Amino acid sequence: MIKRRRSIPEASVSFLDVISCGFGAIVLLLIIAPVGDPAALHEAERNLQAVVQELTEKLFDARGESVVLSEDLKSRKEQLSDFEQRIARLRAQLASVEKQSREIAQSKIVEEEQLRLALQVLTEEMQRLAPDDRVESQLIGGVPVDSEYVIFVIDTSGSMQMAAWRRLQVEMLNILNIYPSVKGIQVMNDMGQYMFEDTRRAWMKDSPETRRRIINELNTWAPFSNSSPVEGINAAIQTYYRPDRKISIYTLGDDFSGRSIRAVVKAVENLNQAQLGSERLVRIHAIGFPVHFTRGRTPSGAAIKFAALMRELSYNNGGTFIGLTELQP
Repeated sequence: MIKRRRSIPEASVSFLDVISCGFGAIVLLLIIAPVGDPAALHEAERNLQAVVQELTEKLFDARGESVVLSEDLKSRKEQLSDFEQRIARLRAQLASVEKQSREIAQSKIVEEEQLRLALQVLTEEMQRLAPDDRVESQLIGGVPVDSEYVIFVIDTSGSMQMAAWRRLQVEMLNILNIYPSVKGIQVMNDMGQYMFEDTRRAWMKDSPETRRRIINELNTWAPFSNSSPVEGINAAIQTYYRPDRKISIYTLGDDFSGRSIRAVVKAVENLNQAQLGSERLVRIHAIGFPVHFTRGRTPSGAAIKFAALMRELSYNNGGTFIGLTELQP
């Protein structure tokens, strides 16, 4: 009888599962359980905590510095904005200054032209007043003194009162002195207002007392003036001219506030027009006071206009224009 070997039973799945779980538990324990010297591990952990603490403090410090830098950056941006605004204002001011500089330069050119015109007027007047062998003996200092009646038309404006009044009194005396004796004298301002209202439309009789009275009255006489001799000249001609009178009008002033020199010259020419071939009805002289001709500065336009106007009026009406160079007597 043949004996059969008894087969060895294969390991069951349950056994394998148990073995696998056991090995897994061992591996897990090896992973979790600390390996090495516990004291060394504890020291390493403390060192790690110290490093973490140090890095944390550095992080906080870095964050603080970041805040400070952010504030500083904000402040610098604000300062930059202020600087930009200041630069903009300075540029605007520079543009304004450049504009003013251009305007001043242009004004200087105009003033130089006006000064050249004034110098030309004075030069022509000096040439006209140059000595001439043909001048009759009735000329004193280039001024005709053949008149029998003298009328003063005086600018009583504030500029004359403040700067030239003392010199005006001296010139009044000088004018009267070149007429030792005349038949009549009258004084009015450039508006046609009389110095002595009781002599309106009449003549003051010439005498030493009358002359002293006129000079003394100048100390307090200050009627309103518009700095234009037109009204006074017209009033003098219309009121006092007669065919049998030789009259000289002396205009004393420093500036002319009117607009048109040509219009004034034409109006006086029409009013003072004599018959064809005859002289003018009255002579018109003028004395200009350099109130607005300050040394080292350009004279005002009104002063230049006065010089030009009185030169034309005196030249066209048989008189003489004298421009003074000093205000001191």
